Amino acid sequence: ARLDHSGVVHAGRAIRRVMPSRPTLIIAASIWPLCAAAAPAEKGPQVSEIVVVGRSPLSSGDQSADAATGAVTVLGADDLRPGSGSALLQALDRQAPGLSLSNAQGEAHQPTVVYRGFQASPLQGVAQGLAVYVDGVRLNQPFGETVNWDLIPEAAIRSVTLQSANPTYGLNALGGSLAVRLKSGFDDPGGELEASGASFGRSHVELQYGAASASTAIFVAASGLHDNGWRRFSPTTLRQVYVGAGWRTGPLKLDLGLTGANNELTGNGPAPVELLAADRRAVFTHPDSTHDRYGEARLSAIYEPRADLTLQGQVYAGRLRQQTANGDLTDATPCAGDPTVLCLQDDGPLLTDAAGRAISVFSGAGAYGALNVSSTDTSRAGAAVQLVWRSPIGDRPNDLTLGVSLDAGRTRFAAETRLGSLDRSRGFVGPGIAIDQPGGPIKPVGLRTTTQYAGIYISDTAHLTPALAVTVSGRFDRADLRLTDQRGSALNGVHRFDHFNPALGLTYALGSHLTAYGGYAGTSRTPTPAELSCASPAAPCSLTDFFVADPPLKLVTAATMEAGLRGRSTVFGGTLSWSAGLFRADTRNDISRIASDIRGRGFFENIGRSRRQGVEAQAQWIAGRWRPFVAYAFTDATFRTALTLASLDNPAADASGLIHVRPGDRIPLVVRHSLKGGVAYEADRFRLQLDAAASSGRTLLGDEANLTPPVPDYVVANLAGSIHLTPRIVLFGSIENLANTRYATFGTFAQTSTVFLAEAPGASNPRSFTPAPPRTFELGLRASF
Repeated sequence: ARLDHSGVVHAGRAIRRVMPSRPTLIIAASIWPLCAAAAPAEKGPQVSEIVVVGRSPLSSGDQSADAATGAVTVLGADDLRPGSGSALLQALDRQAPGLSLSNAQGEAHQPTVVYRGFQASPLQGVAQGLAVYVDGVRLNQPFGETVNWDLIPEAAIRSVTLQSANPTYGLNALGGSLAVRLKSGFDDPGGELEASGASFGRSHVELQYGAASASTAIFVAASGLHDNGWRRFSPTTLRQVYVGAGWRTGPLKLDLGLTGANNELTGNGPAPVELLAADRRAVFTHPDSTHDRYGEARLSAIYEPRADLTLQGQVYAGRLRQQTANGDLTDATPCAGDPTVLCLQDDGPLLTDAAGRAISVFSGAGAYGALNVSSTDTSRAGAAVQLVWRSPIGDRPNDLTLGVSLDAGRTRFAAETRLGSLDRSRGFVGPGIAIDQPGGPIKPVGLRTTTQYAGIYISDTAHLTPALAVTVSGRFDRADLRLTDQRGSALNGVHRFDHFNPALGLTYALGSHLTAYGGYAGTSRTPTPAELSCASPAAPCSLTDFFVADPPLKLVTAATMEAGLRGRSTVFGGTLSWSAGLFRADTRNDISRIASDIRGRGFFENIGRSRRQGVEAQAQWIAGRWRPFVAYAFTDATFRTALTLASLDNPAADASGLIHVRPGDRIPLVVRHSLKGGVAYEADRFRLQLDAAASSGRTLLGDEANLTPPVPDYVVANLAGSIHLTPRIVLFGSIENLANTRYATFGTFAQTSTVFLAEAPGASNPRSFTPAPPRTFELGLRASF
């Protein structure tokens, strides 16, 4: 990683200047006739390509990194080399201050990214607080705002930009935004073939190739990965492809991008601590699988009739079909009044099948179990336009950006719970009877939703003096959501949310290599269809979100303030780059998934206020062949409203299974202290890097009242290196978790009393962790052509 004097981290030895990744989606087809009509007869200047520093995500033209009024981290392609999991997420976890991974599933491509206490996750039920974009196309899925990391074609990533709260990034940027930029034939010519193998049956093959002429370019990337998984019953297979084509003629640039993925992911989640102590590879229940099939097309245009004026546009369309299967425990048991049939708990409601018949007691290999299955079919499309005008006011530079965007989505969701039993490995087996309780908490669900998100934004950066620059921006968002029940009318609903978010920031140059910055940003997110459809305590949803009620939820808003310094100086013959800053984000009407008194189910609810505040600092010294770096973050994430929550398996809960949250209690799964560091040595033919991260413990999910010990602290180190066998062939390798540390990044509670654990007879401790991978070796070859 390299940190320049303005505090923007450029990781990698040679990060190219890139077009800013813009989260708004732009209308190309509608502007091309205007572009042609307005084009001057002579050949106009080409669009300058720059590093995004956080003013407006699509802004083009010269923009100094000193204009960033908040924290920004940029990682380049050299940082995104394959490891034992997602290269993108690994690089962010190891280098970006204030960011950590919480892996509930235990699958490398399905973690929750936590930045400043806000989350971006592929899991339904997680409160999504980060906006994620790939080449300007929003990756957050409209149904639940979830982020499926496995859909990003990692072989084609050119850079990734992480920045703090900025309203121009639209909905869900409560904590910040993550913008991924893909490669093109113009900027990344040549080919590369890579193959590697790793511990636990992991194999990976990747091909990328780019070529360009004066006016056209092509870039192709494809990759395949298979991993048997270091835990039992945990295979994963990924297939990704990306094709990009570009055209340049005078002042007009056109780019087409096609992305496809067909992935099968298995992450079997947390297991009781006593089971892990007996067999760390063991899983509690299985299967827990996800199958994603994805396709997307993007067409963008940039038109620059003169050096101070740029018009940008983009349209996209995509489809995601996802199927999940989750084997789990159930509270099914013989009814107290009639032990020949089954009830949900012995005195609970009768379990009935699709024909309305009572489900009879049946024998199985072990305890009763449930298989929650779902299918989600989402089609979405979007468009936007943006105008950037760089015109001085007097003799001072001034940059003005105006933009509008529209995103629309349609989803068909279906889910049901099937009753069976668990075998000796605690895997779900038949008979697989579909449960249907008319008027009860468990029944099949069919739902169709449509979403329309429209936004208009403005941003202006004025240089009031040679040292002082002020940025004023704002965005108005309108969200329209319609829910249509496919099996009745209980889920029907129409919702509209309108909100304006302002922002104000400034930078002041204290010297040629020292800058102060500060700012305020308002951001918001709307309740998602998934949350709106599961907001009733009387009709809770399963972990796969079976939606059965439709009361209103309020819009979530956040107000973020931050300030800091960044600088660069020469120290002991090398260049020292550093930054340090403070931030505070206060949210209102937070939405959280609340556990119900029916095990394994819950509902969404506004829970009042919360606060996330902290300190971030980072530094790097570059001297000759040596590049040491260090980053520290303190994040204090707390509830600010008193709550009473159900947590049936929490041993510290009261006799009714309730916990009582007080203002100041810590939000679960947020790392309070993190320290990251490392050193790289680069010679003519080889490179060696050692990095390590220390993390304080995090509160368990289900212990919002902070009544039990957190997930333990840990320190984990990694070693990686490469050597050029020839100018075009590189041998590379890595050792992840060098000291074979036993640690976890996720913890919760699980019911153990009704399940026999053959590996740990008599286990009774409900504390459950998702174990992180042990020491993992990887070796591979990379050939360029």
